Amino acid sequence: MLYAPSRPSTPATLEEALGADLIGILGNMRLRSRKVFAGKLPGERRSKRRGQSVEFDDFREYVRGDDLRHIDWNVYARLERLFLKLFLEEEDLALHVAVDCSRSMEAGRPPKIDLARRLAVAIAYVGLCNQDRVGVWALGVPGRPPLLRTAPMRGRGGVNRVLEFLYRQAAAPAGDVTSNRPELVPALMRLARARVGKGVLVVISDFLTDEDLTPALNALAFARGGGFDTMLVQVLSPGEIDPATEAEAGLLGDVMLTDVESGRTAEVTISPAVIALYRKRLTDHNRLLAKLASSRGIGYVQLPSDAKAREVLTGTLRRRGVLS
Repeated sequence: MLYAPSRPSTPATLEEALGADLIGILGNMRLRSRKVFAGKLPGERRSKRRGQSVEFDDFREYVRGDDLRHIDWNVYARLERLFLKLFLEEEDLALHVAVDCSRSMEAGRPPKIDLARRLAVAIAYVGLCNQDRVGVWALGVPGRPPLLRTAPMRGRGGVNRVLEFLYRQAAAPAGDVTSNRPELVPALMRLARARVGKGVLVVISDFLTDEDLTPALNALAFARGGGFDTMLVQVLSPGEIDPATEAEAGLLGDVMLTDVESGRTAEVTISPAVIALYRKRLTDHNRLLAKLASSRGIGYVQLPSDAKAREVLTGTLRRRGVLS
């Protein structure tokens, strides 16, 4: 993969980041969860629990200690038995969007971080439109702590904080060229421990690490209290998926390759045999990631960095049950 620093200016508006057409579509979408989570505050999401709202659902017989205000006295007048009125309860959903902002995400043409930021903004916006509690996380930002986060937010106005966070606060300081070694597993485990409540977690990363991801996925799936409903979104550049496409950019013959995160270098002769070996190792790595995720009830999808955000949001993520 070829590295090209990606330091875009912060979009002034949501329209600059996503485009007016996509914003209109997102405003009518909702987050979906395969798990039932109890929200902390009233929201716009119908719960499977019964509680207090304006929408009647059913009756049940009065039990000593029940709230007398919910007795249906008209039924009592007819049957001389006490029944309580039950209502469908609306609840909010906690949404957490975590973006890998390490140096490797700046690689590729287009850079992987471009699609990652766009998807994160869009998914957060859907949650904000539906009064869900939204928190955004950044992993591996060069020159900054390994795990950054926003305070939880609600309402459409929060999207400006999301833009500011992802495009400015979660970017390497100006002029910083250091390449600290990010540790994805510890960051994800800290995220699992630091979570507030339950909810949906979308992690956007290339997941190109030699770390064993098993402890991190265990922490996300089996955290005390039920963990997250997690979706892993793996973004790879076209050149990472097929290095042969980088021949025109000079990735051919005898080359010196540098790992942008560890700083390690290697002299390599790029040949058809080397490319074939690379493809096999990448395929094995991705299959293992998908297997680890599936066995823990975690969703997984792989995307090329040149994918259109609109198609991903209205097609891929809708089919995978993240959005509806």
